[in-house]
Amino acid sequence: MIRIDALTVRFRTAAGLVDAVRAASFHVATGEVFGLVGESGSGKSTILRALSGLAPVAEGSVHIAAAADRDARSRHVQMVFQDPYGSLHPRFTVDKTLREPLHINAIGDEETRIVNALREVGLDPSYRFRYPHQLSGGQRQRVAIARALIVEPRVLLLDEPTSALDVSVQAEILNLLKRLHRERNLTMILVSHNLAVVGFLCSRVAIMRNGEIVEELPIEKVRAQQVASEYSRKLLLATGGYQRKAAEVFGVDASL
Repeated sequence: MIRIDALTVRFRTAAGLVDAVRAASFHVATGEVFGLVGESGSGKSTILRALSGLAPVAEGSVHIAAAADRDARSRHVQMVFQDPYGSLHPRFTVDKTLREPLHINAIGDEETRIVNALREVGLDPSYRFRYPHQLSGGQRQRVAIARALIVEPRVLLLDEPTSALDVSVQAEILNLLKRLHRERNLTMILVSHNLAVVGFLCSRVAIMRNGEIVEELPIEKVRAQQVASEYSRKLLLATGGYQRKAAEVFGVDASL
């Protein structure tokens, strides 16, 4: 579904040109959940922005099978951001927030879709007339997920979707994402600095440092701490190692 070849993302700053991502390459199969981990500033979120068309591709290529052109990408590749309060328009009700992508993509049957989208993420339809400041952090993130899913995308990009939430709310959102992945067969890329979160959702992971992919490996090897690079070992050590059962860390239902 997703193939990135030698991707370089370059930004112009006051000090000159800076490569936020350098020669990154990986692929993600249809229906797979792939993780990007690393310290802050390693280029993880920049890769997601390049995939969604929000960051410039200086060199290399980005290919998404579900998005042959810009219009297809705007519908079939959706992103959920880290801060749900910042990603929702403060003067839009939930109803307007969910209605806007339907207008943009000329999708009809708005009333039914809005109600179903809210129910799918565990919110009562009565929430549709509330504003973001009238919602909790977890409810706002559910609305953000509903907004991404309402246009029925095939690819969902998740930029640390639980890091701004309390631990108990993180568990709810993780279970929700796992269920949605199973029911919709979504292809997902999850960015996180938390290896337990990545291990709960992902089957493979790429570890990044200073804009480069240090190594890519199946999650089973991360669980066993069988990593090749010294940086990966230090990352595991810094996060307290990897808990074999991420469900126990977050108190989530491992059967979901």
